[in-house]
Amino acid sequence: MKKFNITVNGKSYEVEVDEVVENSAPVYQASAPAPKAAPAPKKAAPVKKQAPVITGGETVTSPMPGTVMDVKIKQGDVVKKNDVLFILEAMKMQNEIRASKGGTVAQIVATKGTSVNTGDTLAVLK
Repeated sequence: MKKFNITVNGKSYEVEVDEVVENSAPVYQASAPAPKAAPAPKKAAPVKKQAPVITGGETVTSPMPGTVMDVKIKQGDVVKKNDVLFILEAMKMQNEIRASKGGTVAQIVATKGTSVNTGDTLAVLK
C-alpha cells in the first residue's frame, strides 16, 4: 500500500492506494484531510554588524543574559565608579549595570533593545 497526498479544490487529502492484482478489485482508502503545511518561515531581520570593540580599555560586560532596556550613557561621557550605565532586563527584573571604575566612555557596543548573553561587551571605558 502506498500513501499519497492529493489536493482537490484547495483541500488536501492523505490517500492510501493498493496496487491492482489480476482478478481482484482495487481498494481505495481515504483518511482524514492531511494537515495543512506550515507557512514558510518569515525572513529573519538582518543582523546588524557591530563595530569592532575597542581594545585597551576597561570593558563593561553583561553579567547575565537579557535585553538592554535603557542606555544611560553617551560616547564621550565621563563616568565615576558605580554610575549606572545600562538597565538590563533578565527574567522580568530590571538590573542596573554599573561602572566598575571611573573613566570616559570610549565605545557603546549594546543599544536599547539588544539581546545579550553573559560576558557580551556592552561598552568600553578608557
